[in-house]
Amino acid sequence: MVYTSYYNSPVGKILLASKNNKLIGLWIEGQKYFRGILNDQMKENNDEIILVNTKKWLDKYFEKKKPKIFELDLEPSGSDFAKNVWKILCEIPYGEVTTYKEIAKEIAKIMNKDKMSAQAIGGAVSHNPISIIIPCHRVVGTNGSLTGYAGGIDKKIKLLKHENVDMNNLFLPLKGTVL
Repeated sequence: MVYTSYYNSPVGKILLASKNNKLIGLWIEGQKYFRGILNDQMKENNDEIILVNTKKWLDKYFEKKKPKIFELDLEPSGSDFAKNVWKILCEIPYGEVTTYKEIAKEIAKIMNKDKMSAQAIGGAVSHNPISIIIPCHRVVGTNGSLTGYAGGIDKKIKLLKHENVDMNNLFLPLKGTVL
């Protein structure tokens, strides 16, 4: 059974999902891949401990108290490749950004390869089922392009500004997605 609850945030209404008292999903309403791979029967439960704790975590985050990711028991569903990418996302410090290219270099090392496609990294980043907490909004193009964010570029910008990221070298691409 998957338990769900909603959280009203400065970036919109958020759906939280848990299974076996672990957080498996956090989606901003209307985002791409909303509800991700949820196929199980869902039931709203505002008293589920992990969901209550996630709301407290989000309260702290939106109050700029910089909660730590490890405070929550996360269990995102995805391939081993995607999970490795998401693990790297969790290492990006609050208020900082990294690039798809830098993540590709780290994944290449993990996989004992000479190189890895930044586009493959982009695919894994965009399918992150626990956005905000697993901070995919902190990934930008190598040239500073504020490339795609499943929740919407406007929300990505709002989250980065919320974290006081230096936006001087970041820009919106005129068209397409440049990784």
